[in-house]
Amino acid sequence: MSGSRAVWKEVLAVYAVKTTTDSDNAQEVATMDDEKLELLKDIFWQMNEISSSTSTQTETVIETSDDGNGNIVETETTVTQTYLYITVSHKTAEEMANQFGFNEDQREQMAELLADENNSLWSQVLYGITGGDGEIVTVALSQVGNVGGEPYWSWYGFGSRVEWCACFVSWCANECGYIEAGVIPKFAACASQGVPWFQERGLWQDNSYEPRPGDIIFFDWDDGGQDGSSDHVGIVEKVENGRVYTVEGNSGDSVRQNSYPVGYYEIYGYGTPAC
Repeated sequence: MSGSRAVWKEVLAVYAVKTTTDSDNAQEVATMDDEKLELLKDIFWQMNEISSSTSTQTETVIETSDDGNGNIVETETTVTQTYLYITVSHKTAEEMANQFGFNEDQREQMAELLADENNSLWSQVLYGITGGDGEIVTVALSQVGNVGGEPYWSWYGFGSRVEWCACFVSWCANECGYIEAGVIPKFAACASQGVPWFQERGLWQDNSYEPRPGDIIFFDWDDGGQDGSSDHVGIVEKVENGRVYTVEGNSGDSVRQNSYPVGYYEIYGYGTPAC
């Protein structure tokens, strides 16, 4: 599976403008009914497209077995496998404005809804985020479901897939303007780049810290024993009832939401951006 869906903020902005300015049936968008729900669904699917294809490959597999007399016997078997490829593509709000023929006033309304100054409002409406750095969390949550990480590692500059958890965090930071502002570094390695950057600037907390939304969470996985260095990174979404909720790239090769107890032993520590 590859690609990404339209950002919910853009879907809702297009929906709001189209619904409230419809010359034949203008409606408010503070409430939802069946008619509005169908309109929202229609806009969502006009902004998103899912395509698929299959390919069949025949491979020769060598299997080994014991013939019962202590001899190893090799047997060649022909195996035919079918692979399914799914691609998700989407249109931007600007492309939808062109498609719907929005006039200048409608485009101005849409631009106002999507203005950066309203990001905190969108964070509250879409994800219930009211504290910490809601902007980077909103960006991260908009990517949940991506598989393979191609938008992130290719943006970073890699020509093929790499372990992309840090690329994902960097991509989200870049979307917020944080890399240029020096708030979060552009990094592809946790132990040698990400962790030292925060530590050297006094922006580091150990795993006993209770993080805030937008903090950068680093892990030291216990894969046969911890080695005292970080090998995975994500973004803190929120903390509730003693659990840290995160958005992580390259979690099972996808962008996923996960959670851990505060102080969990595999949490290496936190970068605490001065946003």
